[in-house]
Amino acid sequence: MENLLEITNLKVVFDMEGQSLVAVDGVSFSIGNNEVVGLVGESGCGKSVAAMSILRLVPEPPGRIVSGKAVFEGRDLLGLNHAALRSIRGAQISMIFQDPMTALSPIIKIGPQLAETLTIHGQADKKQALEQAVLWLKKVGIPEPERIARAYPFELSGGMQQRVMIAMALILNPKLVIADEPTTALDVTVAAQIFDLLNEMRSRATSVLLITHDLGVIWEMCDRVMVMYAGKIVEQASKEELFAAPAHPYTIGLLQSMPRLADRKAKLYSIKGQVPSPLNYPPGCRFNDRCPHAFERCREEQPPLKSLGKDRKAACFIAERLLGNG
Repeated sequence: MENLLEITNLKVVFDMEGQSLVAVDGVSFSIGNNEVVGLVGESGCGKSVAAMSILRLVPEPPGRIVSGKAVFEGRDLLGLNHAALRSIRGAQISMIFQDPMTALSPIIKIGPQLAETLTIHGQADKKQALEQAVLWLKKVGIPEPERIARAYPFELSGGMQQRVMIAMALILNPKLVIADEPTTALDVTVAAQIFDLLNEMRSRATSVLLITHDLGVIWEMCDRVMVMYAGKIVEQASKEELFAAPAHPYTIGLLQSMPRLADRKAKLYSIKGQVPSPLNYPPGCRFNDRCPHAFERCREEQPPLKSLGKDRKAACFIAERLLGNG
């Protein structure tokens, strides 16, 4: 599959009171044309920072993209000037943010905010753009879209604001959508409608980078999965391979944490401990203090992300042994 986006050795740090906090550490991955790739991991693993870095949305300062490339259709986004980057944001790559409260302007009505996305890229005049805005509010399941188009963001619930953000991300039919927890604050019925809409966009050759904690959503939506922990990718695999035979202890733990309807009385599994602070990563494998399989080498060396076959990688010294035993 030809790659639409190729991320290579991305490293992002935040300068905090004389210390450098490494949020993303040497991350590499690709997204193919018409492909949905899932990015999973606990909060604090660097998923959102990695995604925002693609469009250079990490605030500088305190953030800095120290190294790496983000090649989109042959152009390195990290090396473009701001004018060239603005022509890509929204039109070719769009992002659905986790928190619509901070992404929507509080002083502009919903309709004009959506319409501006079209007019600023020369896709429609003001009247046509407002008509398209109302249409897309309807598409994302907002009742009375004409009335909502005349409302301010603060007049909407969190779930309604999230749907407005999704409409704004999809309205230009971009080639890549970065969806960071796109159904936060939405009930399951509306969430299902949003995922149906993303699938519809895919039928028009839109690729998706889907960031989520919900492994059920990963199974339903994605072709490939990347597991991120403490700023690094620790496993990459097709959806089917990952669920059938995870190759990293962290992935095994995430899958074991999923509730199972077949055994309702069983106690939910949880991975002991918590994600380490980027200011204090443990030596060796960053998962070693939470890993039931850790041994001396894990505490001294950081395992590389190595190939386990076609399109399959894991950063674990015993990955081959774990395959099939997840």
